[in-house]
Amino acid sequence: MSKRLFDIIASVCGFIILLPVFIIVALLIKIFMPGPVFFIQKRTGRYGNLFNIVKFRTMVVNHGGNTVSVKGERRITPLGATLRKYKLDELPELWNVLIGKMSFVGPRPDMPEMFENLNDEEKKILELRPGITGPASLKYVNEEELLASVSDPVAYNLNVIWPDKVKINLNYYYNRTFWGDIALIIRTLAGK
Repeated sequence: MSKRLFDIIASVCGFIILLPVFIIVALLIKIFMPGPVFFIQKRTGRYGNLFNIVKFRTMVVNHGGNTVSVKGERRITPLGATLRKYKLDELPELWNVLIGKMSFVGPRPDMPEMFENLNDEEKKILELRPGITGPASLKYVNEEELLASVSDPVAYNLNVIWPDKVKINLNYYYNRTFWGDIALIIRTLAGK
């Protein structure tokens, strides 16, 4: 089975199975977090093309903060913190997978400015569809907690975490397989 065909089938099945969860989360956001249900933001996709990533909103409206999220920030609502903890805010990304802007497995889609410093070899990761999960996502599954433990989260993300993610994603580019992707999905679902 091709990766794209798997993404289509799995995202449709995911929508069907998780529809009650979508409805409950949307209702909770409307009740406890005045404002829009969804958070939509421009991210870098395949071949460097921008697309709108869709997530459940976890922050207050018009928070004016930076793009690095740290556990315990005031801009993250209590409900939002719970959604983030269980990765429920990521569920709407199934739509991005269905329409071909994302895949289940691949490098996480980052902010456009993050890719300006990639060298020619590192730009190979832009040939991949960004993913909901991947080896770098699994390594940094507790990224918000890690960033909360350092004195300058923005600098630490820029100088330590992001370059490491690039290396991990480049290794994935060269060594990816369909069954390897299935293993990464299973590890993600198992919380490992």
